[in-house]
Amino acid sequence: MAVVRQRVREQPVATPEDVLELCERRGIQMVDLRFTDLVGGWQHFSVPVEELSEDLFVEGVGFDGSSIRGFQDIHESDMILLPDPRTARVDPMTQTPTLILVCDVYDPVTRERYSRDPRGVAQRAEDYLVRTGIATTSYWGPEAEFFVFDDVRFDQNVHCGYYFVDSAEGAWNTGRDERPNLGYKPRYKEGYFPVPPTDSLQEFRSQLVRKMREAGVEVEVHHHEVATAGQCEIDLRFSTLTDMADRVQVYKYLVKTFAREHLKTATFMPKPLFGDNGSGMHTHQSLWYEGRNLFYDPRGYAQLSELALYYIGGLLRHSPALLAFCAPTTNSYRRLVPGYEAPVNLVYSQRNRSAAIRIPVYSTHPKSKRVEYRPPDPSCNPYLAFAAMLMAGLDGILNRIDPGPPMDVDLYELSPEEARHVRQVPGSLEESLRALEEDHEFLLRGGVFTEDLIETWIAYKRKREVDYIRLRPHPSEFYLYYDV
Repeated sequence: MAVVRQRVREQPVATPEDVLELCERRGIQMVDLRFTDLVGGWQHFSVPVEELSEDLFVEGVGFDGSSIRGFQDIHESDMILLPDPRTARVDPMTQTPTLILVCDVYDPVTRERYSRDPRGVAQRAEDYLVRTGIATTSYWGPEAEFFVFDDVRFDQNVHCGYYFVDSAEGAWNTGRDERPNLGYKPRYKEGYFPVPPTDSLQEFRSQLVRKMREAGVEVEVHHHEVATAGQCEIDLRFSTLTDMADRVQVYKYLVKTFAREHLKTATFMPKPLFGDNGSGMHTHQSLWYEGRNLFYDPRGYAQLSELALYYIGGLLRHSPALLAFCAPTTNSYRRLVPGYEAPVNLVYSQRNRSAAIRIPVYSTHPKSKRVEYRPPDPSCNPYLAFAAMLMAGLDGILNRIDPGPPMDVDLYELSPEEARHVRQVPGSLEESLRALEEDHEFLLRGGVFTEDLIETWIAYKRKREVDYIRLRPHPSEFYLYYDV
């Protein structure tokens, strides 16, 4: 894929003084302070630019942590946000000139980082990487897919449960009376990627990419994805772990806000449609030491180094637990279903897209060598997901975990006996949460994750999501069982 090298920002923003100067130069009137809750949602509040001073970057701003998902109890609710000046970017979506500042969460009593702040986990993972001496930098390139619909309706209550989604692109609308119906609707699984007019969202994505570049988010490519009904992908240029997680949050905000501005609705839900492809977030990753790609070896399989193979070994061994963070919703497992071209097989291959790990071979350049971990989806909290993947890979390196031989065969053509020896990802969120309970020691190293965060994550997911779905009748159960 093409690489966009031009920087969008006028100049680097690194200090509080730089932020104040940027506000004056761009005529900023509001400053939006943003942080990420445990589940991955972006939260915010705004202050007039006149309230922004260098002291705010030191003293911080207080907020109620008991009202934030996965944070504090009501008897210890006070928390503090400290803006990170390096994250300053002008919001391209607001009429009032607004500056976005991503914040870190601190405990007001100890003045230490809050252990459940997802951004803090990502930063500790980067620090731990350096302390191991293995590498100085990790680079990340997620491919977060999404759907753009024209209408969505859903409800779940005591006596009914339903959802309806619609799109002018939907293959189911070829016969709808649209007065006129102009056709050119992508057939199921044929959205990748015909030119307009079949791709009706070309201009939508192009304008969206311009907004992203205005916000300092570098984009390599955009295109329609496989599914009908407006499935899209916009690929971000790779960056370091915490910075890329910041960019994913900006990306999701801009996609959803831009869609709403155009009277459309965008979703990063992994599997909103039955019978067509779901949305994944294939995540490219590599380790570097002072400018040298540690994953490259011209003599290795797919030009991979031994260190890269051990990294893969760690990802594969810990995948069941990893998916509690990387595919963290019950809906994630509507996508990760064996037999449907989903990346459910815990093997690696240089070209096989049904493998959990693919080694891209588009280029033989040393700087391009990376591994692509395919089970994650965009419902994840990027700070936690990237940090967890890094910790699994590092565990593979430190313990020299052998990933076994590659699987460069059609995994769907294996005999039943051969298939029995191929491990697969968990089949449900509950299975992944159980795996995380049993296998999380690798996440605790270096204080990157804490027992408290992992316990809180598991408890939240079980009570608010697994049980929520488990306790309610499914519409399909009426179809199957109403006449029993």
